[in-house]
This record gives sequence, C-alpha cells and structure tokens, in this order.
Amino acid sequence: MKVRQWSRDLALGARFAFTGGREGWARVLLTAIGVGLGVALLLLTTALPSALAVRHDRDQARLDYTYSREHTAKGDDTLVIADANSTYRGADVRGRLVEPEGPRAPLAPGLTRYPAPGDMVVSPALKRLLDSSDGKLLRDRLPYRVVGTIAEPGLIGSHELAYYAGAKNLASRINGWQTARITEFGNPNAVPSQTDPVLILLVLVVFVVLLMPVAVFIAAAVRFGGERRDRRLAALRLVGSDSRMTRRIAAGEALAGSLVGLVFGTVFFLIGRQLAGSAEILGVSVFPSYLNPTPALAALVAVTVPAAAVLVTLLALRGVVIEPLGVVRTAKPAKRRLWWRLLLPVGGLAMLAPMIGQGRSNGDFNQYLVIGGVLLLLVGVTALLPWVVEAVVGRLGKGGVAWQLAVRRLQLSSGTAARLVNGIAVAVAGAIALQMLFAGVEGDYTKVTGQDVDRIQMEVQLPRGTALAPVGRDFTATRGVRKATALGNLQIADSTWTTGAGPHTSSSATVGDCAALREVAKLPSCHDGDVFVATGGDRQMDADTKKLAVTGRRLHVETGNGLTPGRDLLWTVPGGLKQARAVDGPIGNIASGLLLTPAAMPGRLTGAMSTRAYLTLDESVTDAHEYVRNTAARVDPLADAMDWSATEQSDKFTSIRTGLLVGATCVLALIGASLLVSQLEQLRERRKLLSALVAFGTRRRTLSLSVLWQTAIPIALGLLLAGVVGLTLGAVLLKMVGATVSVDWPGVLTMTGIGAAVVLAVTLLSMPPLLRLMRPEGLRTE
Repeated sequence: MKVRQWSRDLALGARFAFTGGREGWARVLLTAIGVGLGVALLLLTTALPSALAVRHDRDQARLDYTYSREHTAKGDDTLVIADANSTYRGADVRGRLVEPEGPRAPLAPGLTRYPAPGDMVVSPALKRLLDSSDGKLLRDRLPYRVVGTIAEPGLIGSHELAYYAGAKNLASRINGWQTARITEFGNPNAVPSQTDPVLILLVLVVFVVLLMPVAVFIAAAVRFGGERRDRRLAALRLVGSDSRMTRRIAAGEALAGSLVGLVFGTVFFLIGRQLAGSAEILGVSVFPSYLNPTPALAALVAVTVPAAAVLVTLLALRGVVIEPLGVVRTAKPAKRRLWWRLLLPVGGLAMLAPMIGQGRSNGDFNQYLVIGGVLLLLVGVTALLPWVVEAVVGRLGKGGVAWQLAVRRLQLSSGTAARLVNGIAVAVAGAIALQMLFAGVEGDYTKVTGQDVDRIQMEVQLPRGTALAPVGRDFTATRGVRKATALGNLQIADSTWTTGAGPHTSSSATVGDCAALREVAKLPSCHDGDVFVATGGDRQMDADTKKLAVTGRRLHVETGNGLTPGRDLLWTVPGGLKQARAVDGPIGNIASGLLLTPAAMPGRLTGAMSTRAYLTLDESVTDAHEYVRNTAARVDPLADAMDWSATEQSDKFTSIRTGLLVGATCVLALIGASLLVSQLEQLRERRKLLSALVAFGTRRRTLSLSVLWQTAIPIALGLLLAGVVGLTLGAVLLKMVGATVSVDWPGVLTMTGIGAAVVLAVTLLSMPPLLRLMRPEGLRTE
C-alpha cells in the first residue's frame, strides 16, 4: 500500500512539473540543466578508467623496444626500426625510421604498409601541422614526402604528433639504445610494475576531490525554484493533501527534473565526447571512442541521481512548514545546531588518523578509510558553511542601502546562499589539500640532474662515428646558438672489450679542439696534435688513467654497440704527453682521462667515437631550440637533441599531476556554469521583488551592488572555511605519507584566487539578465 501511495504521489508531482505552465517548465529546465551538467561530468569520470586503459593498451601494442633489445638475426620476418623522437614548440613528436627486411616484417599498428625510403606516413594532427604556416620549421626537419596517415589504432590521442618514415641501410646502425631489429611489436613478457603507495593515495584523493563538488552541485540543482514550489504546495494543502503527501509530491517534481537532467546529461556527454576528439588539455588528448563509460558505473549514476533528488527534497522540506494558508519560512527559523556538523570532519580525521606516519614503507593505504575520511572532511564543509553564514550574517550591522538589502536577504535565506557556494568551497578545500600534498612529496619524485643550465641549454647526442669538425661548424652557424662545444669520446682499456669479461683497467679519451677541451680541463697550452693526461677526478679514476697513459702502450678501443662486441681495435699512446687538471665539465662532473686534439687521433678511430655537442643559446631568439633540432636532423636523422633541465620528475608523478589539472579544469568549468545557473534561478525567483523596488525608486546600481554583496559575503566565508578545512586535510595527508608539514602559501592563495575569480566572472555574467529583470514587465503576473 505504501509503495502504491508513494508511486501515485511521485507521479502526481512529476505531472505538476510538466503541467505547471511557464513557471513549472522554467523550474524543470533549470533543474535539468544543472543536473545534466553534473551527470555529464560524472559520465565523463566513469569513462576515464576506460580511456586510460585504451591509451595504455595502444601504447603497449606499438612498443618496439629499441633500447637494450637482444640481438636478432636478419630474416624475412624482421624489421629494422630506429627511434627518431623529437620535440616541436613543447609538443612531443613520436618518430620512427623503418626498413622492412622481408615480406613478413611485423606491421606497426595503424599502418597498412610501410612507406618507401624518402616517404612517410603521419598522424592526422601532424599532417594538419605540416600543412599549416605554424609547421614550417618542422617541415624543414622532416624532409620526407607524406604518402598516408596513421589510423586510430596506431595513436594514443587525436592530437598526437607521430610519423613513420622509410629509410635505407638502418641495419648498419643497430646499437644498444636507439636502433634495433625486431620481429614483433609490443612486449609479451611485460611484468606489471609495483605501484608506489603514495601515488595510489594521490590518485584516490584526486578522484574524491574532483567528484565531490559535482555531487554537491547536483544536490543543489534539484532544489532550484524551491521557494516558488513551496508556495504552490501550500495550495495542495488547501485542497486536502496532508504534509507527507505534499512532500512526496514535491519529491516527484524534483524526480521529474532529475530524470530530464539524466537525458540532458547524456546529450551533454555525447556532445562533449565528440568535442573531446578535437580538444587537447595540457598535452593530453583522446579519441571519442575512448570515452565509453563502464556500464556498471553508468547504471549507478542513472539510479543514484534520481534517488538523490528525492532524498534531498524530502530532507530539505523537513524544516519547512507547508500549511494551507502559506509557507512558514519568513518567521525566524530555529537556530542551526553546530554539534552534529562538527561530527563529520572529526569523523573524517578519525578515519585517516590510523594511517598517519605510514609512509610508503608500510604497505598500501587502506582505500576505504582514505575515501571515507576525505569524503567526510569535504562533506563537513557543506555542513558547516550554512551555520557559519547564518552566524556571521546575523551579526552584520549598519551600512548603505545596497549592504542592508543584501544582509537582510541573507538573514532571511542564509541556507540558499550557502548552497550557492558549497560547490566552490568544496572544490577549493580539496584543491588546497592536494596542492599541499603534491608540494610536500614533490621532492621525492624530483631529482637533481647536475646539469648547469646557465652554462649549457641544449645537448645533441649524435650516432657513433660522426666527425667532430662538421658538427662544430654546423651548430656554431645555427641561428640562436651563441657557443657550440663538440666533444667526442672513446673508451680505452688494457685488454680487449668482450661481452663475457670486461677489461681489467679502463678509462676514457675525450676528443675535441683546444677550445672544446678547455671546457673539461685546465690546459697549460694547446695546439692541434697535443695529447693531455687529465687528472683531478676521484682517486681510482686518476690511478687508472695514469696506468694507461704510458707512451708506446697499446690500448684496446671499444667498438661494440652495447649488444654485440665489435672488432678488436688497437691504439698506441703517442709521445709528448702533457699534464692537465680536470675541471667541471658540461655535464657537471670532474672526470680523469686522456684528452686528444683532432690531429692526434687516427682517422680509423672515428667509427668508435661517440659525439656530443653542448650548446649555449641566445634565448631571446624565437624558436632557437627548433633551429638547433633542425640542424641536428640535417647532421644525422638519428641525432637526439635534448633540452637541459636542472631537475627531472618521475613520469608517473607528472602524469597524475597532469590528470589533476585536466580534471580540475573540467570541474571549474562545471562550477562556473552551475553558479551561473544558480544565480539566474535566484534572480528569476526575485523578479517581482526587484521590479517592485525599481518601481518605488530604488536605483538600479544599488540593486546590482546588493546582488554583488549577496554573492560576495557567502563566497568570502566559504573560501575562508575551505582554507581551514583544506589546510587541515593537507596536513593530515602529509603526515600520512611521512612528509614534513609545510604550507604552500602561493598554492593556497592561487587556489583561493581561482575560486574567487570564478565567482566574480559569474556575477558579471549575471548582470545583463539582472538589468532585464528590473523592468516594469517583471510585475506582470499570470
């Protein structure tokens, strides 16, 4: 019987929602748009695991493992492939040179055939870039004819820049790090890597922080138009419905709006899914086909949102007395209780407390306690904010007319004002906590490279056997290069280099002109043809160098490629050795060894020499880095040009931070849209009041300013509360991972400023509708 009664009342409420004239439709539309925005983001979130899995699978399927690959004999099923990755204006360019050695050579995902030498197939994004004026410098770097495009299965994102270019004689360049012969793509023997517990904690907190504001907004959206709805419900009481039936009918109206919101959300999601294929956020892009919500999670959203709409409406109406003659809301409401609101954050702290000090050395963090604790702390913001707003606005004193109008409105409906800013407060609290956590553990995932970026800005690593003189000339003549230092390196030893047993004593021989050698050692004097013995490194290096640097001694030079031993190449130490003192080299180390000027090195050793160029750039020259990469590609297509950095960060840590920024961008966009919808709904509810005030002579500027104050006061209180909760949660999370508790004040102020900026933008956007609502037509009624 109760089920039938509930069904009948909910259905009646849904019918009222659609048959209540323009007001009813406006309320349903506002609710549907608000709920739809939240549902769209929830569906997007449920699709993220699938998208990440597809990206990972596609990346794994095309791996060629040129680095440290075992030697494979040539056959009709082999492919020689070389890594030719590059960077263009901050964007990664994935490049491969390919040479199939037989008809059964493995075909890379996304290709139907390999391009001939001199041709290339490119990703759609790379093709668009090369065809545009922005791609001129990159076209100079890739002197191949475009003959096709890479299909979606061979790419991890719609904006990925990638190409496969045909090449010749790659087999002679097989080495242990860049070029390899393969028989298949992918890694069938891959072993899942063990995930850092701290990174797992970061992922969990990121998801909770990003989803919580969405849930808060959906809960607020189903209450749009609450005051007008309650007045309509009073009429139902007048014709005989009891209070419980009235609440169920109200829940039915909210249910109707949420169901339409599910439809809107699905449409928004499908539109966003298509737009995702043409968007790139912080270097991350996807194909629309990636974004397929997990059926179970999508079903959960479809059930939870309407159920939440009904539950929220019933809870909201508990404090509203709906009588046949009106709604008892304007009387002084009962004072909000504080004790139960404090239980939520205290309970959250209690759930997180057992994991304090656990760090990464005591196993994984309990996922349920982490999620529950963070949820309770953030829900505590939504519970405490109405009490804070009520307590503060009740004590606000005198002021101008605009101030008085705003304060009186807030005193009458502080709960509505708090609901308006709950989402932004929760988002800012979570963002502050995450900012503290990321800043606290960043040092654990960041290491100092030792590279002196004030001295050198780029390094170009060239294939073994590249001659020094042309390298120095080419880079010196490159636009944007102030200084180029070209150095070659040979590995020398007292016995042959074999894979089975290494040499007893070994050292290095650095080759370069006098100016280049002065970058690694202090030379007494220097002329082409000189040979120096540089000491000053550690004691063992000095001892090995002195032992080998004996005039007339025959030394063995390494010629292997890292996978197979090369031929035994001998070199006799010349006479006239000079002493030198090693100094900090370009890579920040002091290394002992022999120093050879070009005339002192026999030409037959060139093939065993690895060459690097260290470049000092004029950063005022636009695209100086790109000019260097173009020169490197002209010197050798397999040259590897690298930007120097004082530090480098873990890829996993960086990807999590990037995911947070992408998600936060989406959530902030939702919050901005939701605040605008909420603001418009509030203005629509007060249309007659605003028009009446203007009719009685109130200036439009005064009313506009009062609306600004009505937004600014709750936002200021919300951001203050968010700061307190965010700092508390951040401190607890830092204690959990065993990091020193410190406040990243620039990050805190940035997050707070972003929240305030979103609200300011929404307020400005709501001004034109506000001015329209002040017209005399607003007094018209139906």
